Amino acid sequence: MQRFVQVAGAALALAVLLVFAGAPAFAGDAEITGVVNVNTASAAELEMLPGIGASRAKAVIDAREAKGGFKSLDDLLAVKGIGEASLAKLRPHLTLEGKTTARPE
Repeated sequence: MQRFVQVAGAALALAVLLVFAGAPAFAGDAEITGVVNVNTASAAELEMLPGIGASRAKAVIDAREAKGGFKSLDDLLAVKGIGEASLAKLRPHLTLEGKTTARPE
């Protein structure tokens, strides 16, 4: 039941984000191709992601080092400044394994 509430909350947050955006999903965000491995990325690589600046990139790296790496992308919800809506926007650009392949378009 608790998992259902979490999933429903995430879906609701995404729906609200899309309604208030008033445009196709994620239009106007920084355009990148490829993915960023959150377990190995440098601050500069993390900053290529939409909505991630220097302070959030540092927070991701600090959390990664404290946890010994992320086991799930949902672990990013513990990072200050990353909530359900921002994680939903970031998900297509993130991976937990392999190389960072993200490049600006």
